[in-house]
Amino acid sequence: MKAIKVSVIGASGYGGAETVRLLATHPQVQLVHLTAETKKGAAMSSLYPNLRGFVDQMMVEADLERIGNDSEVTIVSLPSGMAMALVPELLKQGSKVIDVAADFRLKQAELYPQWYHVTHTAPEYLSEAVYGLTELHRDEIAQARLVADPGCYPAASILALAPLLQAGKVRLQGIVIDAKSGVSGAGRGGGGGLGFSETNENVKAYSVVGHNHTAEIEQELSGIAGTSVQVVFTPHLIPMTRGILVTAYAPLATDLSEPEAFDLYQQTYAREPFVRVLDRVLPETKATLGSNFCDVAVRVNQRVGVAIAIAAIDNLGKGAAGQAVQNLNLMCGLPEETGLRFPGLYP
Repeated sequence: MKAIKVSVIGASGYGGAETVRLLATHPQVQLVHLTAETKKGAAMSSLYPNLRGFVDQMMVEADLERIGNDSEVTIVSLPSGMAMALVPELLKQGSKVIDVAADFRLKQAELYPQWYHVTHTAPEYLSEAVYGLTELHRDEIAQARLVADPGCYPAASILALAPLLQAGKVRLQGIVIDAKSGVSGAGRGGGGGLGFSETNENVKAYSVVGHNHTAEIEQELSGIAGTSVQVVFTPHLIPMTRGILVTAYAPLATDLSEPEAFDLYQQTYAREPFVRVLDRVLPETKATLGSNFCDVAVRVNQRVGVAIAIAAIDNLGKGAAGQAVQNLNLMCGLPEETGLRFPGLYP
């Protein structure tokens, strides 16, 4: 089979570099162009020494006409607000596009000023873009030319709660999502307060009211429920490099025993290659490190009538690059596990 030509725009960031790492050994992919505006002329392996001997090609500037013509799929991994200026030209040149950031996740253009503080410059593509959580939108992704990768927090949150909402077992009000992320979620550029001395031996909440991933979570949970769902979502930064752990609390709408809840999750995810339903043990980030897996579990607190759903992912794996490669496989007619079926790193 002829290799699929793929380019990565924004390859120098954590999400882009993880995408390159996964594609470097993908049996059906040829990496064509790797762009990094601030690092053009530098070898990819000089920025990420783990790629020595695997990806030594030079970073180039983002020539959209050339990239769009040369690439069957372009993966855009830039800060939110930047992809919307690039995607129309890439599509025009004939390349399919996967946006790893948030520019095409929300279906309503008017939500972008509220949640991302930008005016969307390509709103005509929002209805076409498919939300790229495979477990929800597999068939649409396979036919799409524009896929919006989920955010890391939403990927874990939605997979944790989806079985309960699909089965109508929980109320649509009062859902609380407590999430914790490693510091790589902020990207290679990071931000204030992400130095070792500030994050080590420290845990802190941030964006307690109004984190931009809230809109995405509510959009997809509402789609599952068939009616409006609003959640309380609180993220926390914890002193580790990679990983997300979500604990979601959902008030029960009907009687539900813990064995019944476990069976519900097993049935929902029985055919999902990257979702592992746990029974006697609970999800932990270390078990998904460096992989595209999501580990989920559910418990029921009968005393207070609440289902507790827990999910763990690697924020750069199922929360970004791994999910992008899974979507790429679907868009190109490949088995979705291609290049991704390997265990995480432990310890």
